[in-house]
Amino acid sequence: MTVAIVGGGAVGVTAAHDLAVRGADVVLFEKGEIPNADASTERAAGVLYDAFAAPEDARVGDRAIERFREFSGTGGFEFEETPYVWFARDGDDKRAEAIRDQVPRMREQGRDVSLIDAEELADRYPALNADDVGVAAIARNTGRTDPGSYARAMAEEAEKAGTEVRTGVEARVRTDPPRVLTEDGEEAFDAVVVVAGAHTKRVLADAGIPVALKPYRVQALTCEFERSVPMVYDATEGYYLRPHPEGLLAGDGTEAVESDPDEWTREGDAEFREAMEARLAHRLDFGSEVDSGPTVERAWAGLCNATPDYDPLLGKLRSGLYVAAGWQGHGFMRAPALGEAVAKDVLGEGGIPEFDPTRFTGDEEFDIIEGMAVE
Repeated sequence: MTVAIVGGGAVGVTAAHDLAVRGADVVLFEKGEIPNADASTERAAGVLYDAFAAPEDARVGDRAIERFREFSGTGGFEFEETPYVWFARDGDDKRAEAIRDQVPRMREQGRDVSLIDAEELADRYPALNADDVGVAAIARNTGRTDPGSYARAMAEEAEKAGTEVRTGVEARVRTDPPRVLTEDGEEAFDAVVVVAGAHTKRVLADAGIPVALKPYRVQALTCEFERSVPMVYDATEGYYLRPHPEGLLAGDGTEAVESDPDEWTREGDAEFREAMEARLAHRLDFGSEVDSGPTVERAWAGLCNATPDYDPLLGKLRSGLYVAAGWQGHGFMRAPALGEAVAKDVLGEGGIPEFDPTRFTGDEEFDIIEGMAVE
Protein backbone atom coordinates (compact mmCIF):
# COMPACT_ATOMS: atom_id res chain seq x y z
CA MET A 1 0.00 0.00 0.00
CA THR A 2 1.32 3.45 -0.92
CA VAL A 3 0.49 6.38 1.37
CA ALA A 4 1.30 10.08 1.19
CA ILE A 5 1.37 12.16 4.36
CA VAL A 6 1.02 15.90 3.74
CA GLY A 7 2.41 17.66 6.80
CA GLY A 8 5.37 16.89 9.04
CA GLY A 9 4.09 18.00 12.43
CA ALA A 10 3.82 15.69 15.44
CA VAL A 11 0.70 13.88 14.22
CA GLY A 12 1.98 13.57 10.66
CA VAL A 13 5.34 12.04 11.57
CA THR A 14 3.63 9.66 14.00
CA ALA A 15 1.20 8.49 11.31
CA ALA A 16 4.09 8.07 8.85
CA HIS A 17 6.04 5.99 11.37
CA ASP A 18 3.09 3.80 12.31
CA LEU A 19 2.16 3.14 8.69
CA ALA A 20 5.75 2.33 7.72
CA VAL A 21 6.29 -0.16 10.53
CA ARG A 22 3.10 -1.89 9.37
CA GLY A 23 4.53 -2.35 5.88
CA ALA A 24 3.11 0.61 3.96
CA ASP A 25 5.26 2.50 1.45
CA VAL A 26 5.09 6.03 2.89
CA VAL A 27 6.17 9.39 1.51
CA LEU A 28 5.93 12.37 3.86
CA PHE A 29 5.77 15.87 2.35
CA GLU A 30 6.69 18.86 4.53
CA LYS A 31 6.92 22.40 3.13
CA GLY A 32 9.51 23.43 5.74
CA GLU A 33 11.92 21.47 7.89
CA ILE A 34 11.12 19.01 10.71
CA PRO A 35 10.44 20.50 13.13
CA ASN A 36 9.15 23.49 11.22
CA ALA A 37 9.93 26.59 13.29
CA ASP A 38 6.92 28.36 11.79
CA ALA A 39 4.39 25.59 12.44
CA SER A 40 2.19 24.52 15.33
CA THR A 41 4.25 21.66 16.77
CA GLU A 42 7.42 23.70 17.32
CA ARG A 43 5.34 26.51 18.90
CA ALA A 44 3.24 24.22 21.13
CA ALA A 45 3.31 24.41 24.94
CA GLY A 46 4.55 20.86 25.52
CA VAL A 47 1.97 20.28 28.28
CA LEU A 48 1.01 16.58 28.33
CA TYR A 49 -2.00 15.26 30.25
CA ASP A 50 -4.79 12.70 29.98
CA ALA A 51 -7.28 14.50 32.25
CA PHE A 52 -10.37 14.29 30.04
CA ALA A 53 -13.91 13.39 31.08
CA ALA A 54 -15.40 12.36 27.71
CA PRO A 55 -14.74 8.62 27.07
CA GLU A 56 -13.18 9.07 23.63
CA ASP A 57 -10.94 11.92 24.83
CA ALA A 58 -9.86 9.92 27.88
CA ARG A 59 -8.96 6.92 25.71
CA VAL A 60 -6.94 9.07 23.33
CA GLY A 61 -5.23 10.92 26.19
CA ASP A 62 -4.35 7.69 27.98
CA ARG A 63 -2.87 6.14 24.83
CA ALA A 64 -0.91 9.31 24.05
CA ILE A 65 0.72 9.42 27.48
CA GLU A 66 1.47 5.69 27.26
CA ARG A 67 3.27 6.17 23.95
CA PHE A 68 5.09 9.30 25.10
CA ARG A 69 6.47 7.28 28.00
CA GLU A 70 7.48 4.41 25.70
CA PHE A 71 9.23 6.77 23.30
CA SER A 72 11.01 8.79 25.98
CA GLY A 73 14.78 8.51 25.67
CA THR A 74 14.69 8.04 21.90
CA GLY A 75 16.56 10.46 19.67
CA GLY A 76 16.76 13.29 22.19
CA PHE A 77 13.08 13.20 23.19
CA GLU A 78 12.32 13.15 26.92
CA PHE A 79 9.02 12.87 28.81
CA GLU A 80 9.44 14.71 32.12
CA GLU A 81 7.02 13.68 34.84
CA THR A 82 5.19 16.77 36.14
CA PRO A 83 1.79 16.98 37.91
CA TYR A 84 -0.91 19.11 36.30
CA VAL A 85 -3.09 21.36 38.50
CA TRP A 86 -6.14 23.31 37.41
CA PHE A 87 -8.31 25.55 39.55
CA ALA A 88 -11.07 28.12 39.79
CA ARG A 89 -10.61 31.22 41.90
CA ASP A 90 -12.74 32.22 44.87
CA GLY A 91 -16.04 33.62 43.64
CA ASP A 92 -15.94 31.81 40.27
CA ASP A 93 -18.84 29.52 41.08
CA LYS A 94 -19.44 28.44 37.49
CA ARG A 95 -15.96 27.02 36.93
CA ALA A 96 -15.70 25.71 40.48
CA GLU A 97 -18.80 23.64 39.89
CA ALA A 98 -17.43 22.49 36.52
CA ILE A 99 -14.23 21.22 38.17
CA ARG A 100 -16.21 19.43 40.88
CA ASP A 101 -18.23 17.78 38.11
CA GLN A 102 -15.20 16.92 35.95
CA VAL A 103 -13.14 15.08 38.53
CA PRO A 104 -15.53 12.16 39.25
CA ARG A 105 -16.25 11.79 35.53
CA MET A 106 -12.52 11.66 34.81
CA ARG A 107 -12.07 9.05 37.54
CA GLU A 108 -14.83 6.97 35.94
CA GLN A 109 -12.62 6.91 32.84
CA GLY A 110 -9.67 5.66 34.89
CA ARG A 111 -7.83 8.98 35.07
CA ASP A 112 -5.56 9.50 38.09
CA VAL A 113 -7.08 12.79 39.23
CA SER A 114 -8.48 14.15 42.48
CA LEU A 115 -9.55 17.36 44.12
CA ILE A 116 -6.90 19.13 46.18
CA ASP A 117 -7.53 21.94 48.65
CA ALA A 118 -5.68 25.22 48.54
CA GLU A 119 -3.82 24.60 51.79
CA GLU A 120 -2.37 21.30 50.56
CA LEU A 121 -1.49 22.90 47.24
CA ALA A 122 0.42 25.67 49.01
CA ASP A 123 2.21 23.15 51.27
CA ARG A 124 3.36 21.09 48.28
CA TYR A 125 4.43 24.10 46.22
CA PRO A 126 5.46 27.02 48.44
CA ALA A 127 6.34 29.15 45.40
CA LEU A 128 2.71 28.97 44.21
CA ASN A 129 0.26 31.53 45.59
CA ALA A 130 -2.93 29.60 46.40
CA ASP A 131 -4.59 32.28 48.56
CA ASP A 132 -7.37 32.93 46.03
CA VAL A 133 -7.83 29.31 44.91
CA GLY A 134 -11.41 28.19 45.47
CA VAL A 135 -11.59 24.70 43.95
CA ALA A 136 -8.58 22.84 42.52
CA ALA A 137 -7.80 19.44 41.04
CA ILE A 138 -4.58 17.59 40.32
CA ALA A 139 -3.75 15.03 37.61
CA ARG A 140 -0.74 12.75 38.03
CA ASN A 141 -0.37 10.76 34.78
CA THR A 142 1.10 13.86 33.21
CA GLY A 143 4.33 15.43 32.01
CA ARG A 144 6.01 18.01 29.83
CA THR A 145 8.47 18.03 26.95
CA ASP A 146 10.06 19.98 24.11
CA PRO A 147 7.58 19.48 21.23
CA GLY A 148 10.20 19.95 18.53
CA SER A 149 12.30 17.13 19.95
CA TYR A 150 9.39 14.71 19.53
CA ALA A 151 8.79 15.66 15.89
CA ARG A 152 12.50 15.43 15.10
CA ALA A 153 12.97 12.06 16.82
CA MET A 154 9.79 10.52 15.42
CA ALA A 155 10.70 11.65 11.89
CA GLU A 156 14.03 9.90 12.29
CA GLU A 157 12.27 6.74 13.49
CA ALA A 158 9.85 6.97 10.56
CA GLU A 159 12.79 7.13 8.15
CA LYS A 160 14.40 4.12 9.81
CA ALA A 161 11.11 2.26 9.26
CA GLY A 162 11.22 3.09 5.55
CA THR A 163 9.37 6.41 5.21
CA GLU A 164 10.70 8.72 2.53
CA VAL A 165 10.75 12.19 4.09
CA ARG A 166 10.75 15.09 1.64
CA THR A 167 11.26 18.46 3.34
CA GLY A 168 11.12 21.82 1.63
CA VAL A 169 8.37 20.52 -0.65
CA GLU A 170 4.96 22.18 -0.86
CA ALA A 171 2.29 19.67 -1.81
CA ARG A 172 -1.21 19.96 -3.20
CA VAL A 173 -3.82 17.25 -3.15
CA ARG A 174 -6.17 15.85 -5.79
CA THR A 175 -8.77 13.10 -5.62
CA ASP A 176 -10.28 10.40 -7.86
CA PRO A 177 -7.71 8.89 -7.69
CA PRO A 178 -5.82 10.28 -4.65
CA ARG A 179 -2.62 11.99 -5.72
CA VAL A 180 -0.14 14.65 -4.72
CA LEU A 181 1.08 17.51 -6.89
CA THR A 182 4.42 19.23 -6.33
CA GLU A 183 6.65 21.37 -8.52
CA ASP A 184 8.30 18.12 -9.63
CA GLY A 185 5.06 16.66 -10.96
CA GLU A 186 2.17 14.43 -9.92
CA GLU A 187 2.24 11.15 -7.97
CA ALA A 188 -0.63 8.76 -7.36
CA PHE A 189 -1.06 6.95 -4.04
CA ASP A 190 -3.47 4.42 -2.62
CA ALA A 191 -4.19 6.90 0.18
CA VAL A 192 -3.36 10.53 1.00
CA VAL A 193 -3.52 11.86 4.57
CA VAL A 194 -3.69 15.63 5.01
CA VAL A 195 -2.14 16.61 8.35
CA ALA A 196 -1.18 20.15 7.45
CA GLY A 197 -2.13 21.99 10.64
CA ALA A 198 -3.35 25.53 10.02
CA HIS A 199 -2.95 24.97 6.26
CA THR A 200 -5.26 21.93 6.22
CA LYS A 201 -8.33 23.94 5.23
CA ARG A 202 -6.53 25.50 2.28
CA VAL A 203 -4.93 22.25 1.14
CA LEU A 204 -8.33 20.58 1.01
CA ALA A 205 -10.04 23.63 -0.50
CA ASP A 206 -7.50 23.44 -3.31
CA ALA A 207 -8.88 19.95 -3.94
CA GLY A 208 -12.44 21.29 -3.90
CA ILE A 209 -13.30 19.87 -0.49
CA PRO A 210 -14.61 22.26 2.22
CA VAL A 211 -13.92 21.40 5.85
CA ALA A 212 -15.17 22.98 9.08
CA LEU A 213 -11.88 24.39 10.37
CA LYS A 214 -10.79 27.84 11.52
CA PRO A 215 -7.14 28.62 12.30
CA TYR A 216 -6.72 30.95 15.27
CA ARG A 217 -3.77 32.54 17.03
CA VAL A 218 -2.51 31.78 20.56
CA GLN A 219 0.48 33.18 22.46
CA ALA A 220 3.14 32.07 24.94
CA LEU A 221 6.31 33.35 26.59
CA THR A 222 9.21 32.22 28.73
CA CYS A 223 10.84 33.86 31.73
CA GLU A 224 13.42 33.05 34.37
CA PHE A 225 12.17 31.12 37.40
CA GLU A 226 14.11 28.71 39.63
CA ARG A 227 11.60 27.32 42.14
CA SER A 228 9.54 24.13 41.88
CA VAL A 229 5.97 24.37 40.57
CA PRO A 230 3.63 21.97 38.77
CA MET A 231 1.99 22.64 35.45
CA VAL A 232 -0.90 24.99 36.25
CA TYR A 233 -4.08 26.17 34.52
CA ASP A 234 -6.03 29.08 35.99
CA ALA A 235 -9.51 28.36 34.64
CA THR A 236 -10.88 31.68 35.85
CA GLU A 237 -8.41 33.81 33.90
CA GLY A 238 -7.70 31.24 31.18
CA TYR A 239 -3.91 31.01 31.27
CA TYR A 240 -1.42 28.21 31.92
CA LEU A 241 2.16 27.90 33.13
CA ARG A 242 4.71 25.12 33.33
CA PRO A 243 8.37 24.53 34.21
CA HIS A 244 10.69 25.04 31.24
CA PRO A 245 14.47 24.84 30.62
CA GLU A 246 14.56 28.66 30.49
CA GLY A 247 12.69 28.75 33.83
CA LEU A 248 8.99 29.00 33.10
CA LEU A 249 6.69 28.88 30.07
CA ALA A 250 3.26 30.53 30.25
CA GLY A 251 0.55 31.27 27.74
CA ASP A 252 -2.97 32.10 26.69
CA GLY A 253 -3.78 34.93 24.33
CA THR A 254 -6.40 33.04 22.33
CA GLU A 255 -7.74 35.29 19.58
CA ALA A 256 -11.37 34.47 18.85
CA VAL A 257 -11.02 35.40 15.17
CA GLU A 258 -9.95 33.35 12.20
CA SER A 259 -6.32 33.84 11.17
CA ASP A 260 -4.74 33.69 7.75
CA PRO A 261 -2.39 30.66 7.90
CA ASP A 262 0.25 32.57 5.91
CA GLU A 263 -0.16 36.16 7.08
CA TRP A 264 -0.15 36.25 10.87
CA THR A 265 2.02 37.82 13.56
CA ARG A 266 4.59 35.33 14.87
CA GLU A 267 5.76 37.46 17.81
CA GLY A 268 3.91 37.93 21.09
CA ASP A 269 1.92 41.13 21.52
CA ALA A 270 3.00 43.79 24.04
CA GLU A 271 -0.45 43.60 25.66
CA PHE A 272 -0.11 39.85 26.09
CA ARG A 273 3.34 40.19 27.65
CA GLU A 274 2.16 42.83 30.11
CA ALA A 275 -0.92 40.84 31.12
CA MET A 276 1.08 37.65 31.61
CA GLU A 277 3.78 39.41 33.61
CA ALA A 278 1.10 40.66 36.01
CA ARG A 279 -0.50 37.23 36.27
CA LEU A 280 2.80 35.49 36.99
CA ALA A 281 3.81 38.13 39.53
CA HIS A 282 0.54 37.46 41.35
CA ARG A 283 0.63 33.67 41.11
CA LEU A 284 4.30 32.94 41.85
CA ASP A 285 6.94 33.97 44.39
CA PHE A 286 9.90 35.19 42.35
CA GLY A 287 11.92 35.91 45.49
CA SER A 288 12.99 39.07 47.25
CA GLU A 289 15.70 39.82 44.70
CA VAL A 290 13.12 40.42 41.95
CA ASP A 291 11.16 43.58 42.67
CA SER A 292 9.21 43.87 39.44
CA GLY A 293 8.19 40.24 38.94
CA PRO A 294 9.14 38.14 35.94
CA THR A 295 11.47 39.23 33.18
CA VAL A 296 10.30 37.94 29.81
CA GLU A 297 12.97 36.11 27.83
CA ARG A 298 10.96 35.70 24.62
CA ALA A 299 7.33 35.74 23.50
CA TRP A 300 5.78 34.17 20.44
CA ALA A 301 2.52 33.12 18.81
CA GLY A 302 1.31 29.96 17.12
CA LEU A 303 -1.79 28.77 15.30
CA CYS A 304 -4.41 26.28 16.44
CA ASN A 305 -7.46 24.97 14.55
CA ALA A 306 -11.05 25.12 15.83
CA THR A 307 -14.06 23.01 14.77
CA PRO A 308 -17.80 23.59 15.36
CA ASP A 309 -18.06 21.10 18.22
CA TYR A 310 -14.44 21.51 19.46
CA ASP A 311 -13.60 17.88 18.58
CA PRO A 312 -11.07 16.95 15.87
CA LEU A 313 -11.68 15.93 12.28
CA LEU A 314 -9.94 12.58 11.94
CA GLY A 315 -10.66 9.95 9.32
CA LYS A 316 -11.81 9.41 5.74
CA LEU A 317 -13.20 12.35 3.76
CA ARG A 318 -13.34 10.71 0.33
CA SER A 319 -12.19 7.43 -1.16
CA GLY A 320 -8.48 7.31 -0.44
CA LEU A 321 -8.39 10.78 1.16
CA TYR A 322 -8.02 11.26 4.92
CA VAL A 323 -7.72 14.26 7.21
CA ALA A 324 -6.35 14.74 10.72
CA ALA A 325 -6.82 18.28 12.07
CA GLY A 326 -8.80 20.55 14.37
CA TRP A 327 -7.09 19.85 17.67
CA GLN A 328 -8.39 22.96 19.47
CA GLY A 329 -5.02 23.36 21.20
CA HIS A 330 -4.82 19.69 22.26
CA GLY A 331 -3.02 18.32 19.21
CA PHE A 332 0.55 17.88 20.33
CA MET A 333 -0.35 16.40 23.70
CA ARG A 334 -2.37 13.68 21.93
CA ALA A 335 -0.18 13.29 18.83
CA PRO A 336 1.07 9.74 19.49
CA ALA A 337 -2.51 8.48 19.75
CA LEU A 338 -4.00 10.64 16.98
CA GLY A 339 -1.29 9.64 14.51
CA GLU A 340 -1.79 6.01 15.43
CA ALA A 341 -5.56 6.32 15.01
CA VAL A 342 -5.43 7.81 11.50
CA ALA A 343 -2.82 5.22 10.48
CA LYS A 344 -5.15 2.43 11.62
CA ASP A 345 -8.02 4.04 9.72
CA VAL A 346 -5.96 4.09 6.51
CA LEU A 347 -5.15 0.41 7.02
CA GLY A 348 -8.85 -0.44 7.39
CA GLU A 349 -8.76 -1.08 11.13
CA GLY A 350 -11.13 1.72 12.10
CA GLY A 351 -10.37 5.14 13.53
CA ILE A 352 -12.26 7.16 16.14
CA PRO A 353 -15.96 7.31 15.19
CA GLU A 354 -16.63 10.34 17.37
CA PHE A 355 -14.09 12.32 15.30
CA ASP A 356 -15.49 11.32 11.88
CA PRO A 357 -14.81 14.36 9.64
CA THR A 358 -17.93 13.76 7.53
CA ARG A 359 -20.15 14.81 10.44
CA PHE A 360 -19.83 18.34 9.01
CA THR A 361 -20.45 19.70 5.53
CA GLY A 362 -17.70 22.31 5.79
CA ASP A 363 -20.16 25.21 5.48
CA GLU A 364 -20.96 25.53 9.19
CA GLU A 365 -20.83 28.86 10.98
CA PHE A 366 -19.26 28.69 14.45
CA ASP A 367 -17.35 30.71 17.01
CA ILE A 368 -13.77 30.17 18.13
CA ILE A 369 -13.33 29.55 21.84
CA GLU A 370 -10.31 28.79 24.00
CA GLY A 371 -9.43 25.12 23.73
CA MET A 372 -8.59 24.67 27.43
CA ALA A 373 -11.67 26.51 28.71
CA VAL A 374 -13.45 24.94 31.71
CA GLU A 375 -17.17 25.53 31.34
